[in-house]
Amino acid sequence: MDFDIPEPTRELLARVRQVIDEHVIPAEPEVMAAGPSDDLPEIKALRARVKAAGLWGPQIPRELGGMGLALLEHGMVSEELGRSPIGHLVFGCQAPDAGNFEILHKYGSAEQKRRWLEPLAAGEIRSCFAMTEPELAGSNPTELRTSARRDGGEYVIDGHKWFTSGADGAAFAIVMAVTNPDAPPHARASQIVVPTDTPGYQLVRNVPVMGHAGRGWGSHGEVRFTDCRVPVANRLGEEGSGFLIAQERLGPGRIHHCMRWIGICERSFELMCRRAAAREIAPGKPLASRQIVQAWIAESRAAINAARLMVLDAAWKIDRRGFAAAREEVSLIKFFVADVLMQVVDRAIQVHGALGVSSDTVLAFFYAHERGARIYDGPDEVHKMVVARRITERYAR
Repeated sequence: MDFDIPEPTRELLARVRQVIDEHVIPAEPEVMAAGPSDDLPEIKALRARVKAAGLWGPQIPRELGGMGLALLEHGMVSEELGRSPIGHLVFGCQAPDAGNFEILHKYGSAEQKRRWLEPLAAGEIRSCFAMTEPELAGSNPTELRTSARRDGGEYVIDGHKWFTSGADGAAFAIVMAVTNPDAPPHARASQIVVPTDTPGYQLVRNVPVMGHAGRGWGSHGEVRFTDCRVPVANRLGEEGSGFLIAQERLGPGRIHHCMRWIGICERSFELMCRRAAAREIAPGKPLASRQIVQAWIAESRAAINAARLMVLDAAWKIDRRGFAAAREEVSLIKFFVADVLMQVVDRAIQVHGALGVSSDTVLAFFYAHERGARIYDGPDEVHKMVVARRITERYAR
């Protein structure tokens, strides 16, 4: 078993880190104050720099202007990008666009790719993904109520969605809607592309998260579909395959998320250690001299290292054996890394004292906006039950 990172990958990671450290992190205060979105001149300038350096779109194939990285390599890049709240946006692999790109690339028709995939890959437009509904448990997408009724050559979509991330300013939504209500639970829904200028599509509001509504890419939209008509040709894949496509989308997406969370952990860890070394609680006695702070530092280091190895192992398995072979590992990393994330950020804030809850560091943003890590893409409790059920079934056999 070889844990060494190949030299070309090490060189790539060093180039990415240099851009993050020298250009992206210094731009954070201004961008975060305005609300991070792709329409800001600072973001446009950073994206131009990234493209000129040949670092645009880690997950995008080379023929579409990206880097064409495998999942394992993309995961390692995601960690570097995660050190900044705007890292993925600057490098063109932000959620939900990255996941939408993947399913359009695999399931899109030639016309769908020309109309939506190519400009999405170039960073010319943004997209959103509308699956979660406020009236139902988001952890069970087989019970969706949003419907897409067939009427000749069109689908008529009616329903209510929320936490449609990035809906504000998106050119199109990929909507999960029930097309086959009488089918078995996992074959009821389809995924359909809905341009956001379609009559009947309404962005109701940007849902406030921890008191901040966000805008543009950083928003979480509440969306309604009322007699919203789109061509049947806008459907992705076969009718009734929406759940399968969602699973394929979320599996690799959890690798990207988890590695981004590890990047957040590393940034928070760096800030915590610097603060502990520099902040004196008495003359000549820094915070780092206190045993409890030393324990936080040691425990955080161990947890981050363990989390990284777990995620890379899952990515390695997906690359070589496919998502189905790594389902258990993907559930494990989802709840484990989310918990490590919250522990490390919380400790870093505590070491900073009152400064930690202010907006003078990035820690308060991480704490407010990443608490959802334990909820979205399936709450931690569901993943734990799924893993435990699979394990006990093996013992029962």
